[in-house]
Amino acid sequence: MPPAPPAIDSHTVRTFGRGDAAGRILKAALQAVDPYRAVQSALHLSGSQLHIGSWYCDLQSIRRVLALAVGKAAAPMLEAVCALPTLPLQRGVLITKEGHTPPQPCHPAVEIYTGGHPVPDERSLRAADAVRDLLADCRPDDLLLCLISGGGSALLTSPAEGIRLADLQELTGLLLRCGATIHEINTLRKHLETLKGGNLARLAAPAQVAALILSDVVGDPLEVIASGPTVPDPTTFGDALDILERYALRPHTPPAILQRLEEGRAALLPETPKPGDPLFANVHNQVVAGNLHAARAALQQAQAEGFHPLLITTHLQGEARHAGALIAAIARQIASSGEPVPRPACVLLGGETTVTVQGDGLGGRNQEVALGAVEGLAGLPNTLLICLATDGGDGPTDAAGAAVSGETLARARQAGMRPADFLRRNDAYHFFDALGDLLRTAPTRTNVNDLALLLMP
Repeated sequence: MPPAPPAIDSHTVRTFGRGDAAGRILKAALQAVDPYRAVQSALHLSGSQLHIGSWYCDLQSIRRVLALAVGKAAAPMLEAVCALPTLPLQRGVLITKEGHTPPQPCHPAVEIYTGGHPVPDERSLRAADAVRDLLADCRPDDLLLCLISGGGSALLTSPAEGIRLADLQELTGLLLRCGATIHEINTLRKHLETLKGGNLARLAAPAQVAALILSDVVGDPLEVIASGPTVPDPTTFGDALDILERYALRPHTPPAILQRLEEGRAALLPETPKPGDPLFANVHNQVVAGNLHAARAALQQAQAEGFHPLLITTHLQGEARHAGALIAAIARQIASSGEPVPRPACVLLGGETTVTVQGDGLGGRNQEVALGAVEGLAGLPNTLLICLATDGGDGPTDAAGAAVSGETLARARQAGMRPADFLRRNDAYHFFDALGDLLRTAPTRTNVNDLALLLMP
């Protein structure tokens, strides 16, 4: 069974009058998108009939059942599959981030691998080798269950011919620092690797493929989540080159990558499988949980706690610091006019912002959203903002996010800190660490984008 959601704790959460309620609201959100429960709810085994939504398969006609679980939520998703009492699983491969591995395999036929994240490493290549071996001799009477969650793009990496791991690592670093969106980053990945953008489905053909997907991308676009390994890819080599132009990255991009993209745009290389390709006739993709599921559960809990709940959006994007300023402006509107929701108010926003790195500090997008809200929230009584990465990891840090109140700016000034200085250095981590307001949840075993909770009793 899935473990209880982690505690949401920091100095500001502990000292805020309704901090306990904030913790319960966010715990409800995380529990609603527990990967084990999500897969368990989506899979139904009745006799020999395996059902996933409207799709079904008669296991009596299946030679082998294979399982591939990849992403930060891979372990609990695969555990739910292994818990099906009569599913004849012959072999499985689990690929996840370090710290997200289970204490032991859920099935004796499951091999466990870790990979680098957010930048791929040699382990990511070994994981890809294991996948190719798993799918080496697939036949029409085989069934591949794919359990896909965020993080899969880096964890499962297979460079195309002529591309080195070092090339992909360098490009990934460039894209992460320039503020590129996950759609843009994954468009490039799909055209530089061999298992993304529908190519895993191509490798598994002619087997039947059923993919259960935990979405960590705004709007749940299947072709973007983990770079869409089992999904038709609508993007092109030309689109990938346009992204490099958009962020002025061409002069800094490894030559081998530019050569491949140019050759692809000139139709000298095969494109990724596109919508309408007959290979997808045997592929079923289904999202089992996402940010909206978490948000709805949070709002239900907020109402039970006595708050007026309001969901602003699950499509929050753009620069993290600007998103923080926007949330602070919403708080001031509520304080001055009771709009768009009266007190006691619980406002929720979900999505995924970006950080254009210009300094040498440490942090993640949720910490920078929180830091961007500090000055706007200053002086507002009974106001709490919690910015949380639902996977428990915000950027290259040990924090999941940060908490802010109307008193944060005054506390920072007493400590000799100015938020603007830390924003300039992209150093939200050390700002909130000094105040005891980092949220350290450890891995939550789920991954459905970020949540910003504004609580105003």
